Amino acid sequence: MKDQKIMNRWLVVLGAILIQLALGAIYAWSVFTPKLTEVGWSRGETQWVFSIGLASFALFMVFAGFRLKKWGPKKLAILGGLLLGLGYFLGGLMGGTDFWPLLLLIGLVGGAGIGFAYVVPIAVGMQWFPDKKGMITGLAVAGFGFGALLWVKLAGSWGHLIENMGLSTTFMVYGIAFALMVIIGGLWMKFPPEGWKPTGFETKKTNTSDQVETKALSPKEMLSKPQFYLIFLTFVFSAGAGLMSIGLMKLYPMEALQANGMKLAKASAVAGTAMAVFFSLANGLGRILWGLISDKLGRKRSIILMTLTQGIIVLLFTYMAGSEYLLYLGATLIGFNFGGNFALFPTITADTFGAKSVGQNYPFVFLAYGVGGIFGPILGGKLGDAGNFPLAFTILGIAVLIGTVLIYLVKPIKNP
Repeated sequence: MKDQKIMNRWLVVLGAILIQLALGAIYAWSVFTPKLTEVGWSRGETQWVFSIGLASFALFMVFAGFRLKKWGPKKLAILGGLLLGLGYFLGGLMGGTDFWPLLLLIGLVGGAGIGFAYVVPIAVGMQWFPDKKGMITGLAVAGFGFGALLWVKLAGSWGHLIENMGLSTTFMVYGIAFALMVIIGGLWMKFPPEGWKPTGFETKKTNTSDQVETKALSPKEMLSKPQFYLIFLTFVFSAGAGLMSIGLMKLYPMEALQANGMKLAKASAVAGTAMAVFFSLANGLGRILWGLISDKLGRKRSIILMTLTQGIIVLLFTYMAGSEYLLYLGATLIGFNFGGNFALFPTITADTFGAKSVGQNYPFVFLAYGVGGIFGPILGGKLGDAGNFPLAFTILGIAVLIGTVLIYLVKPIKNP
């Protein structure tokens, strides 16, 4: 319709941030685990809920990508919010401490809700901001990173929800909050009218060769291209190094600091600060800043720069972990670059395989995060058990540098 009122595109940004703040719940799981171990859970059981949540998130995201066009982004986001909220609410309603209900409700159902909703703000945001794809993606996924910090602090040292209300009620309160935030944010998740472009976009020139408009490829077409596998493996190595670092960011520095003469209590506090403050804040900021950087430099150059610096820092981390201030610096840089993955890989997927099909294609690229999440932490844990944390960081640092070479080999797909 000619007189169709065009929505203010900045409402999409607000909706995206609301949605992703709630979806960051998956990274807040660690705040619940101490209480669960107190009531008889093993450490392995606490990690099963987290692992099932991540697997459910990744797999249902692929399914959501296929349903995005048919169901529409608003319905998909609202469905995701309802599933996430119900998972937590029912998990709390059923007592909040039994293994199987929490595994199925918070792990499987909650993870599915995150998977349904996660890709929506990315796909919708890129359609409304073709001139600022990196910025909009960075802002959206920053909500995911900062959301984890918000929910951890509210349940713990800021809001004391677990202490004052117990696990069961905290799960129920979080379930209601997650559902409301995703549903409200989902109301603005609409694609722009066909053919719409922001004012002045047609004449906007770019100085980067990798940001040309690409014909939208289907997932099947994308999977037949070597570019997909180069991008996928780079993401595997980069995510694997980051996730291994998250898993070991307290344990390994505690050991290294004590080896250099620091007392256990101080080493624990320093390592905790490195993870909870320096890594976490840099992770959120990295998502925004790498997105903005990529709008200027281009995605390929940005990923080359990100993985090159990440590989070097991960290799050097074995020398940094035993010194308080070098540890803070290392945690900041690793967190900053880890956050960049979530702004840069959606946008290089859009630039390489078409922005209009990013909702269908990015879930396949995002499976690399799941692969990295398996091999990185497991490698770190196995070598840590063998008393060789430095070898784990050396292997992953080299792998990230191999990713730098792989992403360099990615060439634009020529439109027929």
